[in-house]
Order: sequence, then C-alpha cells, then structure tokens
Amino acid sequence: MEDQREALRKIITTLAVKNEEIQSFIYSLKQMLLNVEANSTKVQEDLEVEFQSLFSLLEELKESMLMKIKQDRASRTYELQNQLAACTRALESSEELLETANQTLQATHCEDFPQAAKQIKDGVTMAPAFRLSLKAKVSDNMSHLMVDFAQERRMLQAIKFLPVPSTPVIDLAESLVADNCVTLVWRMPDEDSKIDHYVLEYRRTNFEGPPRLKEDQPWMVIEGIRQTEYILTAFMFRLDASTSHQNLRVDELSVEWDAMGGKVQDIKAREKDGKGRTASPVNSPARGTPSPKRMPSGRGGRDRFTAESYTVLGDTLIDGGEHYWEVRYEPDSKAFGVGVAYRSLGRFEQLGKTAASWCLHVNNWLQVSFTAKHANKVKALDAPVPDCLGVHCDFHQGLLSFYNARTKQLLHTFKAKFTQPLLPAFTVWCGSFQVMTGLQVPSSVRCLQKRGSATSSSNTSLT
Repeated sequence: MEDQREALRKIITTLAVKNEEIQSFIYSLKQMLLNVEANSTKVQEDLEVEFQSLFSLLEELKESMLMKIKQDRASRTYELQNQLAACTRALESSEELLETANQTLQATHCEDFPQAAKQIKDGVTMAPAFRLSLKAKVSDNMSHLMVDFAQERRMLQAIKFLPVPSTPVIDLAESLVADNCVTLVWRMPDEDSKIDHYVLEYRRTNFEGPPRLKEDQPWMVIEGIRQTEYILTAFMFRLDASTSHQNLRVDELSVEWDAMGGKVQDIKAREKDGKGRTASPVNSPARGTPSPKRMPSGRGGRDRFTAESYTVLGDTLIDGGEHYWEVRYEPDSKAFGVGVAYRSLGRFEQLGKTAASWCLHVNNWLQVSFTAKHANKVKALDAPVPDCLGVHCDFHQGLLSFYNARTKQLLHTFKAKFTQPLLPAFTVWCGSFQVMTGLQVPSSVRCLQKRGSATSSSNTSLT
C-alpha cells in the first residue's frame, strides 16, 4: 500500500510539473498572439508612414516639375505673342503703303507723281515690315521637358520588405557566468555585411528552461551593440541581518516588521547566557562565512540599529559605477523609506535625518506624506505614491534617482558628491518590503538621465 502511495505521489508531482509547463506554454502562446497583433499593427503603421512619405515626395516632385512646365510655357507664350503683335502691326503698315502705292500709280495728275513716288519710297524704306525678323524667337518644341519614369518604375516595383538576417548563435563555449557578470558571446551563421548593430533582450529568472507562468520580471533591452560580445553586470546584494534593528525580521531580500522581535531575542539571549553560551552573532554557529565579494558592514556584533532607527542596510558597498535596484513595500506599512547611506550611519540615526544618508520616505501614520529627505531637510513630492520604487545610483556622477518602477516616472533626484562608499538602506515600521537586485539599469532610465531630466528634477536644498 505504501509503495502505491509513493508511486501515486510521484505521478502527482509529475502531473503538477507537466501542468505547470503546459500552463506556461499556454501563457507564452497567448502572449505571442498579443505580440502578433501589436507587432503587425506597428509594421502596418510603419508601412503606411513610409508609403505616405513616398506619396508626399512624388507629389512635391510633380508640383515642382509642373511649375517648371508652366513657367516655360508662360515665357514662350509671352515671346511669341510679342512677336505676333509686332508682325501684325508691320503687316498693317505694309498694307497701307501698298494701297497708297497702287493709288499713286493709277493717278492722272502727272505733276504730283514724282513727289508721291518719293514719299512712298521713303515710307517703304522705314517700314517695319522690312526691319522685322521672320524667324520665331522661341521654339514650340517642349521635348526637353518630357519624362520617362521607366527606370524609377522598375525600382518601385522592386520594393519589398527588408531581408531578415539569420538568427545569431550563442557561443556557449566562450560565454561565461562569474562574479555577478554574464559574458555573452555570439556569432552569425552566415557573414552579413549589412548588419549595423545587435539588440540584446533578457530578463531575470529563478528557473531553468523556458519562462514560467508565475514570473513577472520585465524584459530588458540593450540596443546599439556593435560587437558580437557583451558583458552584463549586475549589482547583487543581500540585507545585513546582523546589524538590522531587532524589530525587523530579515530574510535575505525581504523584511517584515515584528513588534516582538527585540523581546524574543532578549529572552533567547538570556537563555543562552544561562547555559554558558554567548549570544553574540559573531560567535553564533548559524553565522555563515561572508562572500569575498561582499564587504563587511564595519559594525560589531552588538552594534545594531536601535531605538526608533528601524533600519537595515545592504551588505555590498557601492564605490563606483551605475547601479539599479527595486523595492516593493506593503502599501499598508505605517512608514517606509529607501535610499543609500554611508557605513558610518549611527545606530540611533534615522534615514534622511543626517548628512550620512539620502532617502525617499512614505508615511501612512496619522498624516499621509511622500517626501525626499537628506540632512534633516525635507521636500514634499507631488506625485502618486507607487507600490514599487526603483533606485538608480550613479556614484561618480553623484546622482541618486528614484523612479516609479512600473512606469519609470522620475520621482526625485539627489545631486551630491559622495565622499565614502555607499550601502543600500531601508527602513520600515509596522509593514514589510521585498528587494529585487541583480537588475540592469533600464534603458528608459539612461535616456532620462541623458536628456537631463534628473538634473531638472533635483532639489539643491537637499544635496
């Protein structure tokens, strides 16, 4: 019977895993359907725009060429009309002289004939008809303005969609994962001289294989990669439980307020002291060996945050470069803060109330407020309070920016000259939060920083 139960449990586990895989695949198919709809709409709109630009260009060329034809026609018409008018006047004058000459020739008064003949001769000499050119000043041939779009028509008929390059192949032998860095190397199956750059898309996952249904990490995009190699670096840290306030229950990257935390630990400490054992975290058998990549906090085992400084710090120093992390906090938390601090932050000091820390603070106790704090100076923020905050620290530029992690709306930027390494810092009272590390700096955040939005959003009174 027990063997059958065990076999049934294995079957249930196998079915559960398979069901999860099928659900994940169904989710992927549904997402692909949405992507097909969105991407087809986009390429259709792009096609409309491109053809509209061609139509506009052709229309402009047509108007320009028609204008040239009209101008040439007007010029030729003007010349020919002037020449026609001159010829008409010359013909009328010549006909008058001809009539006069015929009348003189038929006259019977011989004594007046010499004088009349002389006048007619002088009139003929000065007549416009004999000074007029009988060659048209312009031609009626307009062949120089003819067109032949046979070649252009063939070019238009050859228009088609851009060729899709072959999919790059990741070189697993050359790629490497080590020390919070992923070195990705790829190659093209066929040489393609038309490739200008590569676009890398990735997202974090805690599972092997294809994306799972329950994963909600966003896809990150890195554009403009010119080489066939890229190194992804990520700022990874955990929360330092050994120096956190005793009322904070810390589990690597999550923290929950525990009103009885300090009392319970005091009771346990007295029990251990009664058995002749020390309660110091330094000598505790549960204390692990720190990673060589992580910096010690610089505090003794008894040097916890205490009193009303409900603070916990990250365990990895920031002494250069750009780093980004996100934190989701329980909206019902009575108070919550996120930022950075020097290692020298005192055990009684609260985030934002000394020159050694910078933070955004949410207060839901008595009076709701959303503020930026530094050196005991406060600035109220005119923005909805998000449930997920993104923190971007550019150590060398002296910029600490906070974003709505979902919309990437810039909430506030501190401008400072950091004189010491920094540690991620958090505070919570009657609530909880969870930290996401190992994230790349989002491209939208980089764009905002390049456009100077961070500078315009800073408050010099808090720097």
